[in-house]
Amino acid sequence: MIPILLAEGQVEFLYVWSEARPEGKAIIIVLVLFSIFAWSVMTAKSMQIRRARKLNRLFDQEFRQQKSLMDIFKRNIQVDGCPLYTIYAMGNRELSDCQRHHKEKGGKDEDMISLKSMEHVKRALERGVAQESLRLESGLILLAIAVSGAPFLGLLGTVWGVMSVFASVASQQNAQLTTIAPGVAGALVTTVAGLLVAIPSMFGYNWLVHNIRVLSVEMDNFAQELASKMETEYIPDE
Repeated sequence: MIPILLAEGQVEFLYVWSEARPEGKAIIIVLVLFSIFAWSVMTAKSMQIRRARKLNRLFDQEFRQQKSLMDIFKRNIQVDGCPLYTIYAMGNRELSDCQRHHKEKGGKDEDMISLKSMEHVKRALERGVAQESLRLESGLILLAIAVSGAPFLGLLGTVWGVMSVFASVASQQNAQLTTIAPGVAGALVTTVAGLLVAIPSMFGYNWLVHNIRVLSVEMDNFAQELASKMETEYIPDE
């Protein structure tokens, strides 16, 4: 809101705030808290998505260059914040367990696994995709609440304030514009506050949801590619 000087030299926002009723001021304070939480979530999730994209790109380059499917896993490195590596590590961890069980049962080739064991590996990859998708989506509920709830809180403050103004006018039997206008202006400011919270949250929420959906598709495609390579490399030909 651009500050506007009134005839008395008072800033418009301060004047409207002074005319707002206590319940309207309380709702505005709640909306300010909503806005702080919403911007915090949008900033944190944007940084998380940017980091995930960068690490995914670097890991994918390393993954394409390895000679064996488990080369990176055997190096026992840790890459926090990289969804593709987390999925890769979970799949290879399950694959290692299946290879160990195959060896304990007297398998001829300790590196190979059975088709039944491969199903366990696929489920581990699916768990990894689901786990990373949930981690990326965590916190978005706060933005959804801000988008859907802030306008209604603002509308509540406006309706409540206008109702109080007209009740006061009726009791005083004075319907002059100079009597009604200040109270109505103080009531309308809650709707403005609600929209100022909801509009940025809506754009931020849609942007984050789109990018998280893209990352989820990339993770799912990577998991399917990894499963195919595991079947080719570690399941013996019939």
